[in-house]
Amino acid sequence: MSVDRKALTRQYKETPRTMGIGQVRNLTSGKVLLIAGLDLPSLLNRHKAQLRLNAHSVKTLQADWNAQGADNFAFEVLDTLTPVDKPDSDPAADLRALEEMWLEKLSPFEPAGYNRQPKRT
Repeated sequence: MSVDRKALTRQYKETPRTMGIGQVRNLTSGKVLLIAGLDLPSLLNRHKAQLRLNAHSVKTLQADWNAQGADNFAFEVLDTLTPVDKPDSDPAADLRALEEMWLEKLSPFEPAGYNRQPKRT
């Protein structure tokens, strides 16, 4: 059985990505890092890989991961956006609004969470 790599690549590129909000949750302390992205599964996988490689940019999250181990963390999808089927649509504004809603709801800011407090303008 031969695999048509070009067809598989085309299918992958044409498959809509899951956009939305996710979190890395410390099951011991309950602290979370809220994340938002246009390709949420890939984003969650990237955070997991950075933690495994001891290369995550959020030092307090990395320290907790190192001290408590991978089994004490969950990588979860909280909310998703349905892609709008319009050629000129940009989901970024909708994603930002959804992220703001979740930040307000969870308030995952240091020291109670792993997100940095937003700068006031």
